[in-house]
Amino acid sequence: MVLEKVKHILAEQFDVEEDNITAEMSIADDLGADSLDVVDLLMSIEDEFEIEVPDGEVDNIKTVGDLVNYIEEHM
Repeated sequence: MVLEKVKHILAEQFDVEEDNITAEMSIADDLGADSLDVVDLLMSIEDEFEIEVPDGEVDNIKTVGDLVNYIEEHM
């Protein structure tokens, strides 16, 4: 369920098909996210899942799977 919501958010923000997004995809390399995109993404994630992602954790979230795991651990 978390992965599906994350895929939906990513598809909207990066204009890609949800079906093409995998847990192994790099947010920066495969989706082309720059630092501003990452900030926007994390704000959407925080709103959707009602969690807070501290600035220090951002560097640890490299892939879609990393993002999903972080959300699942902090919900």
